[in-house]
Amino acid sequence: MTRLGGPSFWYADAGLPAPRPALQGDCAVDVAIIGAGYTGLWAAWYLRKADPSLNILLIDKHFAGFGASGRNGGWLTGGFAWSHDRYAKTHGEAATRAMVAAMNGTVAEVLAVAAAERIEADIRPTEELMVATNPAQLARLRAEVAHRRHWGEAARVRAIGAAEAMGRVAVPGTLGGMIVEGVARVQPAKLVQGLAQAVERAGARIVEETEVLSYRPGHVITARGTVRAGVILRATEGFTPGLPGHRRDWLALNSAQIVTEPLPPEVWDRIGWQRHEIFGDFANAYCYCQRTREGRIAVGGRGVPYRFGNGTDRAGVPDPETLRRLTAILHRHFPAARGARIDHGWCGVLGVPRDWCASLGFDRATGLGFAGGYVGVGVSTANLAGRTLADLVTGQDSALVHLPWVNRQTRKWEPEPLRWLGVRGMYALLNTADRRETALGLPKTSGFARMGNWLTGRG
Repeated sequence: MTRLGGPSFWYADAGLPAPRPALQGDCAVDVAIIGAGYTGLWAAWYLRKADPSLNILLIDKHFAGFGASGRNGGWLTGGFAWSHDRYAKTHGEAATRAMVAAMNGTVAEVLAVAAAERIEADIRPTEELMVATNPAQLARLRAEVAHRRHWGEAARVRAIGAAEAMGRVAVPGTLGGMIVEGVARVQPAKLVQGLAQAVERAGARIVEETEVLSYRPGHVITARGTVRAGVILRATEGFTPGLPGHRRDWLALNSAQIVTEPLPPEVWDRIGWQRHEIFGDFANAYCYCQRTREGRIAVGGRGVPYRFGNGTDRAGVPDPETLRRLTAILHRHFPAARGARIDHGWCGVLGVPRDWCASLGFDRATGLGFAGGYVGVGVSTANLAGRTLADLVTGQDSALVHLPWVNRQTRKWEPEPLRWLGVRGMYALLNTADRRETALGLPKTSGFARMGNWLTGRG
C-alpha cells in the first residue's frame, strides 16, 4: 500500500527530527526570521558568520524543514529558471549574466558548507540530463541550449545526440538530450535538517510549533507571544499567501512526487542511469526525477497544480489524480520499472510571483526583508538568497546586493476565481499541447502551450 504524505518520503527515509521547543512568551532579538526552511536557515547561517554577536530567532509554524525544503526533488542545480529578459529589461544584460554566474556558484557553496559541517545528505555530484522524446521537445531542447549558452553557461550546458542520451538513461523514444554539468543530487530532508543543526551550532535559535499571526516593523505577533526585533525577514515561500496582507503576492503552486520501491539490479541493467544524473524531460508539463541512494526512482511533476484560494495540502497528502499522472510518467519513461511498487506519494507548495521571477529585498528604514518566489528551484536559490539577505542586513556593499533580483517589485495576482481559472487553464493547455505534440509529431511547440504560458504571464 502506498504511504501518503507524512510530510514526504524523504522524512520516512531520514526520520522526523526531534521536536524543538515552541516560543515561550514575549521576547526581544536582533533578527527574527519567519520560516525555518532553506531560505531562513541560510540567512541565519550567513548572518551569524558575518556578525556572531547577532541574536537571531527563527520561527516556524510546524518544524524546521516542514515545507518545500523537506519535500522537493533533491535537485541542487545552480540553474537560472526565470526569464533572463525580464531581469535584463530593468538592469541590463551584464547584471543578468552576473546573476546567472552567482546562481551557478551556489552548488559549490552548498557542497562546501555541507562538507565543513559534516552534513550527510546523500550528496552526489553529477550532471543534469534533460531528454526530448518528440520533435517539438527536441526543438525546445536546442533552443534552451542556445539560450543558456548565450546567457553565460556555455561551459556547463551542451546538447547530446539520441544514442548518447539513451546510453545514459534508456528512455523510449529519446531523440536527444541536454547535459548540464556541475550539479548534485541530494536528499533534501537530510540537507535541511543538517543545516538546521549547523545553524544552531552557529548560535541562532529555532522555535517550532509557533504560528505567526501577523508582523509589522519591529514586531512579530505569534500565537505564543510577541517577538520584538529590529530586523524581520520573511522566508515563507509557498506559504506566504497565508500571511495577512500577502494573499495575492505569490501563488501557492502545488507540486508532487512518488517514489518506487528499491529496484533490483536486473531492472537497473535495462534502465542504465549509472551516473545518477538528475533527470527530466522537455514536455511542456515537465517532470523531474532522481535515482535515490538506495536505488529507487523518484518522479515529480505538477499533477493537479493549484488549489482554490491558494490552499495548501494537509501534511503532504496528494490527490489520487496526481498519483495517477505521476505513475503514468514513471511507466512511460522507465517501462522496466512498470512492475515496481509505489512506496510513497507526497506533495507541497512552492511560491510563484506574478511575473514568474524570483526576488528578495530589504528595507533598512522598516527593518523588513523577504526572499522567495523561486518557482521550483529553491534548493540552490535559497543559498544565494540567504547570502544576499545577510549582506543587505549587515550593510555589506557586495556584488550580491546589486544583482537584478534585489528589491524587485512585481504586481499582485488576480483575485479568485480568476487566479484559479488562469492557473488551472494554463496547465490544462500545457497538457493538451503535450498530447498533440506526441500524437501528431509536431515540429515545434504547440500553440496550446504558447496560449497557456501567455495566460498567466509564464512565457
